[in-house]
Amino acid sequence: MPTFRHVPAAAGLALVVALALTGCGQGEDARSARLPDPEGSWAVESLTTGGRTLHAPESAHLDIGPNQVKGNYGCNGFTAVAAFAGTSSVTVTPGASTTMACADMEFETAFAKLFRGKLAIDRGPDRLTLKTADGSTIAMTSAPAVTDAPLTTTEWTVESLVSGGTAASLPAEAAGKARFTIAPDLTVSGNLGCNRFSAQATVEGSTVTFGPLTSTRMACEGPAGEVERTLTELFGSGPLTAKVEGRTLTFTAPDGKGLTAKAASAAE
Repeated sequence: MPTFRHVPAAAGLALVVALALTGCGQGEDARSARLPDPEGSWAVESLTTGGRTLHAPESAHLDIGPNQVKGNYGCNGFTAVAAFAGTSSVTVTPGASTTMACADMEFETAFAKLFRGKLAIDRGPDRLTLKTADGSTIAMTSAPAVTDAPLTTTEWTVESLVSGGTAASLPAEAAGKARFTIAPDLTVSGNLGCNRFSAQATVEGSTVTFGPLTSTRMACEGPAGEVERTLTELFGSGPLTAKVEGRTLTFTAPDGKGLTAKAASAAE
């Protein structure tokens, strides 16, 4: 027959409380382990500031590393230095950024203003919120890793021209028209913003060299003509350093001039 030991009521209560606290602590540790690390890729959803909510453009994002952040305000790209205090706060020091005139400059300006200085970090499953001292917030969701688009077989649409470290978006007359594709055999075809063109490319490592361009001969004046002349000069300037990050291609000449182009989506 089993023997039952008598446990004083006070001792029994203490044991129950201790077990409850232990279980609670383990639950909190488990929940904390499930929360996302601030480091990673995040799609920006919205900003709240001054009593208003600003919804983010699709391309607004942050790629947060151990010490550095790369991101996009929605149109302009930027870098920053990030100093973490555990997972509770981060101090952001802005670095370089492009200076294109963009469609939603209100969001871009607000994002740039908020993403600096000391920010509190609030984590949730697949979510990250950064909060400023005055209570403004940057709300983000976990973003899937973006596979780099292939240099060849992709239709690239020129979005900006770069000169002296400054990127300028294409004028309306040429926006969406300046496109090119490098075929698997390295033949190039596309549009310079007004005239169609073709060429033969050579790829060596991270450099692309365009051979002589053949193009149609329509008279192109105004901003579209300027874009065409700039692209013709760039493609004919010799080896260009090519860099693909996600769906963005950058060509840079030795003198610092270049372009950025976006890969067409499957829907396009």
